[in-house]
Amino acid sequence: MKGSKRIQKLKQALRLKRMRNQRKPKFRRPESWRYKRLDTGWRRPKGIDSAIRKREKSQPAMPSIGYRSPAALRNYHPSGLKEVLVHNVKELEGLHPKTHAVRIARQVGDRKRLAIVERADDLGLHVLNPQLKSELRDLLDISTDEIL
Repeated sequence: MKGSKRIQKLKQALRLKRMRNQRKPKFRRPESWRYKRLDTGWRRPKGIDSAIRKREKSQPAMPSIGYRSPAALRNYHPSGLKEVLVHNVKELEGLHPKTHAVRIARQVGDRKRLAIVERADDLGLHVLNPQLKSELRDLLDISTDEIL
């Protein structure tokens, strides 16, 4: 009974997060829409006369703690599975396929990554990023000749 209540609560929180994310504004760097040289990624406005910093009417919203996702959903994948960062095959032990999703750490190489993917498949775990690094390079089709 306890487990089913927890799952219901989690599903409700996921629904709430989806609804809140639809209403949440896209936080863009001030003036990025005006100048091509500015990237759109958020940077806090620091000017003394900045209307956005002053949170004036009709200005884009600034990120604040109120936009944070519910505490029950932190470290959860949108699928409802808890994300677990894995560096080696040993860390897969003790994970449950119905509640955990595996994300292989960035610094793990192809050989160990392949072993982790195979072992996760045996255990029935879902791997969020199963691609080998060499496959990713092929997908991006980047060669040193193109860069230079």
